[in-house]
Amino acid sequence: MNTDLMKLLEDVRDKKISVKKAEIQIRKEPFEDIDFAKIDLQRANRQGIGEVIYGAGKTDEQIKGIVETMLKKGIRGILVTRIDEDTAQFLKENIDAKNEYFKEARLCMIGDMHVKDGAGRIVVVTGGTSDIPVAEEAAVTAEFLGNEVERIYDVGVAGLHRLLAHMDSIMGASVIIAIAGMEGALASVVGGLANCPVIAVPTSVGYGASFEGISALLSMLNSCASGVTVVNIDNGFGAGYSASMINHIIGTKKQFL
Repeated sequence: MNTDLMKLLEDVRDKKISVKKAEIQIRKEPFEDIDFAKIDLQRANRQGIGEVIYGAGKTDEQIKGIVETMLKKGIRGILVTRIDEDTAQFLKENIDAKNEYFKEARLCMIGDMHVKDGAGRIVVVTGGTSDIPVAEEAAVTAEFLGNEVERIYDVGVAGLHRLLAHMDSIMGASVIIAIAGMEGALASVVGGLANCPVIAVPTSVGYGASFEGISALLSMLNSCASGVTVVNIDNGFGAGYSASMINHIIGTKKQFL
């Protein structure tokens, strides 16, 4: 993904800006202190994507203040995670910018998605329909970050033929996000079929002995399939973000082959 820093360096190369002015621009305002939050303004330069706002636990006014500061500083694509419809409606009414709320994912996107510049396709699979909210958080995050995403839902191991019907998609993926609750077996099965990295997401879906996702987490951590890594329980955002980084690293590598 292109960043403001890359554009600045290109301007220096093309003599559109002096080295001294570029240095000043890089060094000034590393973060903005707005009393209740310190907003990282240089994260896009370090990581390729600006700060994402974790909405849970924040008041509507706090989220609004952070968003307005980011917009004022020129950040045009902002993602707010873990918010409900009421907060999303408040932002829509009080923020002067394009605003889209994804109900199942509990995500609000302010501004535009990044240009789709990932190397390949991220495939998101779930064990059951109850895992879809976490899957949508992962899928929308990955799309926001500039990736093509394919969704394959409700293909758990209780009916393995449902997953095997999608083998072309599984084998053609650059990264797979496998999301499941209960015993979390889907990640190992997908890991044994795929030739790409698999990011496993345990969910808190399941009966009493699932311990709100701990059983699935431990199963995924103990997977015998190579290439399976695990994020925290219900962490669809983390999985989508990591999958995007992998997909873009693959693209960068291809540029130098």
